[in-house]
Amino acid sequence: MSTHFFEDTAVLTGRSMRHIFRSADTIITTAITPIAMMLLFVYVLGGAIETGTDNYVNYLLPGILLIAIASGIAYTAVRLFTDMKSGIFERFHSMPIARSSVLWAHVLTSLVANGISVVIIVLVGLVMGFRTSASPLAWLAVAGILALFTLALTWIAVLAGLSAKSVDGAAGFSYPLIFLPFISSAFVPTDTMPGPVRAFAENQPVTSIVNTIQDLFAQRQVDSDIWVAEVKSLTRANEERQLRLGLGQVLIYQQRLKRTHSSVRAVLMVEWRPLDPDWQELCNHLGVLLLWPDAIAQRLS
Repeated sequence: MSTHFFEDTAVLTGRSMRHIFRSADTIITTAITPIAMMLLFVYVLGGAIETGTDNYVNYLLPGILLIAIASGIAYTAVRLFTDMKSGIFERFHSMPIARSSVLWAHVLTSLVANGISVVIIVLVGLVMGFRTSASPLAWLAVAGILALFTLALTWIAVLAGLSAKSVDGAAGFSYPLIFLPFISSAFVPTDTMPGPVRAFAENQPVTSIVNTIQDLFAQRQVDSDIWVAEVKSLTRANEERQLRLGLGQVLIYQQRLKRTHSSVRAVLMVEWRPLDPDWQELCNHLGVLLLWPDAIAQRLS
């Protein structure tokens, strides 16, 4: 076996890259489709989506980048499966080359191809109005996050390609990965989602990645949760009026803070549990934490 690992990997990576540039389907799926999705959300649906930011492209771009990467790594599994079934693996193994270079060539091809897709999408985003004050270090951090995300998914794709029984099986594993950004903070803030969906969205990895990239682009402190609270004094006569006023005020504060912070938690504190249980349901629906002394004591116990 040859010890020229890097030379072998470079040659095989060049072979895989030529396959990509000759495949119109790959180019359309990994670059054009995410761009079309970005155009759709910004120019068709963007006006109906409230994110607390003045520029929806800035909010949307990180999620589109992750969708493009998840789409692109499916082709790694397909190319690997095709090589195995065509017998080219056996031919490579009979040659004096490093065996690991065959897999690493597919991994590096995925990194390069997805990197090209990301650059194209960012350039289109700039044309559509994407603007950022991110420093060179912040851009470097974003590139590192996307590269690690690509690398992690690519090795999953390698496992899928090696173990699949058909081409559809090799590509099919990526569908849940492509779907994850849709149930995250990639398109809308998670606090606008129903309870169970919100719980899933806030505790899945894509949301953390999207929020981090958004914070880096906006030069915000990463993972900075801001809490805003409104306290209202109640009487039996003015309870409904005070609850209406307090809920409206805390939502306005939250909306204003979201212009500069990705995660803003709203709290409405009152003297006792509201007599009408619909207030608790409404606050839960709006993502506002409704608290009173007994509720606080229960949470602390």
